[in-house]
Amino acid sequence: MPTNPEFDAVVYGATGYTGRLVAEHLLKSYGTGGEVRWAMAGRSAGKLAEVRDLIGAPASLPLIVADAHDPAALAAMARRAKVVITTAGPYQLYGADLVAACVGAGTDYVDLTGESNWIAAMIAAHDANARESGARIVFSCGFDSIPFDLGVWFVQRETAARLGAPAPRVRGRVRDLVGGLSGGTLASGMATMAAVRQDPSVGKLLADPFALTPGFVGPAQPDGDTTHEDKVTGSWVTSFMMAGINTKAVHRTNFLLGHPWGQGFQYDEMQMIDGPPKEGAAPAAAFGLGAGPMPKPGEGPTKAEREAGYYDLLFIAEAADGRTVRAAVKGDMDPGYGSTAKILAEAGLALAFDVIHERTPGGCWTPAAAMAEPLLQRLPPRAGLTFEVEA
Repeated sequence: MPTNPEFDAVVYGATGYTGRLVAEHLLKSYGTGGEVRWAMAGRSAGKLAEVRDLIGAPASLPLIVADAHDPAALAAMARRAKVVITTAGPYQLYGADLVAACVGAGTDYVDLTGESNWIAAMIAAHDANARESGARIVFSCGFDSIPFDLGVWFVQRETAARLGAPAPRVRGRVRDLVGGLSGGTLASGMATMAAVRQDPSVGKLLADPFALTPGFVGPAQPDGDTTHEDKVTGSWVTSFMMAGINTKAVHRTNFLLGHPWGQGFQYDEMQMIDGPPKEGAAPAAAFGLGAGPMPKPGEGPTKAEREAGYYDLLFIAEAADGRTVRAAVKGDMDPGYGSTAKILAEAGLALAFDVIHERTPGGCWTPAAAMAEPLLQRLPPRAGLTFEVEA
């Protein structure tokens, strides 16, 4: 960790849509010049100042100028912070130098990437060096993948307490979800598809649930793509657009923790529907995705749309004898932006304040493996994310 860092947290990419929401959350929850010392960072001083004014922050809120492709500026920024909270994506285009800067400085790092191919590349490039420097690099700290990664961890903890051992199989189910789409998410998806076209092996990686567990390949996983009636869930289920990202995070968590759920652990993630889908229907449309004109980078749902959004996730741990434990994870705003901004900010602060290096040393982590207990303490009161056992 940098010696006597100037800031507890630096929000990098603060001029973007989600970065501004992260800054708004920090301002509303912690103010400036108080218990959390934070700054906004990006490549344009003028735009940073505009955002500072837009969110109503005082002129005393520090601004840091650092271009995503300027390693020296990024290194200087990283040395000033306990943790860098970055929303500057697509990460496979703009994120690699910042990870390297944080690893070099021993500075903690959180992002909201769902770009599994980039995560795999960063683990290969930086995990060993992060272990040496003490930097905790934690990917996917937004809706991808904290509610799912932590949801599985939570239901497995409860299952071990109630049934005597964790379950060999967990079902992740999206029971309900209302939210919009941002231009940044579209840009990330387009960057990933471009990577697949350039290198077909990327497509194979995206389809592999164990792509983020180097040296370990688990058993075949349940089919999460085929629409069917799931008797254990108690409803029909169909594919969920973020499952390919979240399942990798869950399996990496099990891997990093030493396989407490077993090397044969199985996890699938699907969305619940009322019945057999009508021919030609697009399941994602039910969640308000894909309708209307596509947003441009920097654009996203309005404040009213963010506040009207929510999500309700169900996790079912199934013991070998058929007994189950059910747990719900619920978010109080739209998943991709209103909720993600709060979750990401609090994940960064958890690293800065709550997670000791003796418990979580340097390396490339998942959220649940790095800081499950601190997040369970922080997220309900500060980010509107709740966890409860249903049965």
